[in-house]
Amino acid sequence: MSASQSGDNPEDPIGYFLEDLTFHGKTERTREGYGRVLRRFESFLADRTGEATTPAEATHRDCMAWVHSLRGTVADSTIASYAAYLHRFYAYMTQVGVFEANPMTLVVEEMDETIEKDPQRREIGLDRMRSFVADIHHPLDRALILTLLKTGMRVGELCNLDLRDIALDDGEIAVAFETSPRPQLDTRPDSLYVDSTPSRGEVVNGEERTASNKRKRATVIPVDEELKTALKRWLAVRPDSRSPAEPLFVYTAGEWGDRLTPRAVRNVVSGHAREMGWYRTGGDASENVTPHYFRHFFTTHLRERTGDRGIVKYLRGDVAEDIIDTYTHNWGDQVRETYEANIYSISGRR
Repeated sequence: MSASQSGDNPEDPIGYFLEDLTFHGKTERTREGYGRVLRRFESFLADRTGEATTPAEATHRDCMAWVHSLRGTVADSTIASYAAYLHRFYAYMTQVGVFEANPMTLVVEEMDETIEKDPQRREIGLDRMRSFVADIHHPLDRALILTLLKTGMRVGELCNLDLRDIALDDGEIAVAFETSPRPQLDTRPDSLYVDSTPSRGEVVNGEERTASNKRKRATVIPVDEELKTALKRWLAVRPDSRSPAEPLFVYTAGEWGDRLTPRAVRNVVSGHAREMGWYRTGGDASENVTPHYFRHFFTTHLRERTGDRGIVKYLRGDVAEDIIDTYTHNWGDQVRETYEANIYSISGRR
């Protein structure tokens, strides 16, 4: 590292960060992309204040003003990308001790909050959702839908779950299956591990995957008694799988024992939703209930109950490393307790 970049207070923090990207093996194209965005932000700070404000001195209001200045000049997706670049820059510089705090944390949370709101989407109350689930009796269908409703995971993440990704504190389950849970679940009974790495076409745990996970970081999600009961019912009748990965959810007809695909899960959900009048061929996201709708339902209801956007974002897998580490290290005290105290019951009146 050059002398100008060494130490805890580099003369050029952006140059320091870009140099570290090189050391981490990032491509030249990636480094150039970060460089363009970060230098644009740096210029904005100087032009806006008329003073020698640096990225190290920027506040969350400076960051918000920069994001606002982009509106109308680039597409919304580009704004989101630029904000992600700046957030990653601050997160890294905070992690290595160059900066004291990440002013983009609050900005990104507020941006996500705006994006999540969809006034056109069908709104279903908890009582109606209970009536919907009450009519689902097939063990596989019920386990699929309850898992989506009570974890907020994406359909691809659901399909990529293996037996090793679930830890149920139950002697019957331990005897029935020889597969041991992941080490990450050793001290976290009654929980699910949602990985961030599986990608479509990639071989993971001995099996080529047909879906991708989109998490920014692996997440451990609590399993409450209601979901645990549904999973136990499913595991009691789950066909043996031919896959060395031992997928959690497999076909019970047709491709017997093969891992369920996102298309199969969508068919399960749309079939039951159609019976409720919640799905119409040709309908759009504002009308039809799909697996992604349950992620919306989970987010909306749990956020209202907890008032803690951070934990909800952790469970969804939407937060970056600097935020998610807070909840990973305090999983038992904060995440599990908050989840169990606030997760809605689908069969009861909580």
